[in-house]
Amino acid sequence: MPELPEVEALAHHLREHAVGRRVHRVDVASLQVLKTFTPPWTELQGREVTGAGRFGKHLDLDCDGLHLVVHLARAGWLRWSEHLSAAPPKPGRGPLALRLHLGPPGEGPGFDLTEAGTKKGLAAWVVNDPADVPGIARLGPDALSVTRTQLEDLFAGRTERLKTALTDQTLMAGVGNAYSDEIMHTARLSPYATAGKLPAEALDRLHEALVGVLNDAVARSVGQSAATLKGEKRSGLRVHARTGLPCPVCGDTVREVSFADKAFQYCPKCQTGGKPLADRRLSRLLK
Repeated sequence: MPELPEVEALAHHLREHAVGRRVHRVDVASLQVLKTFTPPWTELQGREVTGAGRFGKHLDLDCDGLHLVVHLARAGWLRWSEHLSAAPPKPGRGPLALRLHLGPPGEGPGFDLTEAGTKKGLAAWVVNDPADVPGIARLGPDALSVTRTQLEDLFAGRTERLKTALTDQTLMAGVGNAYSDEIMHTARLSPYATAGKLPAEALDRLHEALVGVLNDAVARSVGQSAATLKGEKRSGLRVHARTGLPCPVCGDTVREVSFADKAFQYCPKCQTGGKPLADRRLSRLLK
């Protein structure tokens, strides 16, 4: 799933390549992806792209005051091309959900919104104000802007596991499954620690890891093409998606806890005093 660093890099790419261009045509290959009907998506056509930004894990393309907001979900992606095909896509064929032409079709650049797999979560909204998107309206403060004091205030009284708190977008926006694993590993904290009971020294480490991991990932991601971002993300991970491999810090074996259709990874020696955590596939840990 694209998280804060990747979405920030995509926004940067659009600021570099899309701003100043005009929307010539929008092709919708999957009506399911559109979550709004007023204003209609056809109103994007003819407008100049004036900005691109991010709200948590939502990507925002500002088309002269009308916003195309996208949440890429677990398997969605933005694919930029310097020469998009002029032929309108056939609805329901392949992973393509929406195509935006930023030049004469067949001659100019633009991008596709695609989604792999059968479980569809990719969503797009056309709104006058990004705050009209329900997911954005519910977001907590952006993870990159949270201070040490704010982090303590956000966690005060929270009874859920640390893993759950870090990935709760209403509490703090932008951190997902992968970077929460990396942050906890860097901070040497157990995913099962209670968020509201972390001592001051642990909160210090957590905030330092939050800022360090995300800023490092943003620095590595911004400037990359959309096509190389996924590989760049994987190359920078130390524990996430590395089950069975040695921890790059201590050499212990990276372990996994599975729950429902997700999983997280951690290092026992670095994070849990050497004790492996129970792996309950149907655990309610992150519901």
